[in-house]
This record gives sequence, structure tokens and C-alpha cells, in this order.
Amino acid sequence: MEIRRVPYDHPDAVKLDAAVQAEYDIRYGDGGDATPMDPADFRPPNGIYLIAYDALGVPVASGGWRVQDANEEGNRDGDAELKRMYVVEEMRGRGLARRILAALEEDARAAGRVRMVLETGTKQPEAIALYTSSGYEPCEKFGYYRFHEESLCYAKYL
Repeated sequence: MEIRRVPYDHPDAVKLDAAVQAEYDIRYGDGGDATPMDPADFRPPNGIYLIAYDALGVPVASGGWRVQDANEEGNRDGDAELKRMYVVEEMRGRGLARRILAALEEDARAAGRVRMVLETGTKQPEAIALYTSSGYEPCEKFGYYRFHEESLCYAKYL
């Protein structure tokens, strides 16, 4: 398994993003996650985007972080927002998400970010289990879905 930094608009990132959007649509409806995303958000020093590739070079998992500072959506100065964590179904349960999460946390810490924050949903129990077992705790809601009942927000000080 190899984890590589790629641009958010890299073809493999676009492919995995389409897969995660399809999964969100199955779980929640409404066509997926409508959170505004800009590839520039994931360019160092403002963030990174990672893809895990299997031994054959097939993209199988992804995730990124982007800078967030105090804003009208509830973020605080020093936040790093976790986005688009995803593992293809046939590769789940092998620790890939945990490896990507650790790499993202390390990079955000090195970039001077103070807290990693994320938004997930009530219909993603696997994600909730990953984050809580990795030291994330519920926090005040932030972001695009902060007023939605199915939205859950978590934070971890880096």
C-alpha cells in the first residue's frame, strides 16, 4: 500500500470523490454532499489530499484536510477540517482509513493547525467508530450542515 499526495482535482481523486458522493446519496439522498469544495483548499500550506493505492496502483482510499479559521460557519482559528475520507468497499476493514487519518493529522500539526475537526452523519456508524476510537470527541456544530439533524461534528486537539 502506498499513500501519495495528489491534487484534489487529480483524476483518481475525482473518481473516489464520485464514489463517496454516490455512497452519501444512498445513505442520505439529495445527491450527496453539497459542501463547497475548491481544489485550491487542499494545496499546501492550506491543506493536502491523500490517496492510498494498492499494489497494482489502483486508488482505494482517500482523505484530505483544509485550513479553517474563525468564520460564520462555526470554525475556530487554527482548525484543520477533515474532508472526503473514503475507502472503497472491498478494501474496508484493513486499517486504510486509520492510516490516512494519522497522516493527515501529522501533516496538519506540522502546518501549525491546532485542532482537527470533521462533520459526519448519523447514517455513517463506521466513520463515527473510527473517529471516536481515534480520540475525536463531539464538538459544537460547524460548516455547511451545522443546522441539519443528521449532522454530527467531532474535534481532536492536535
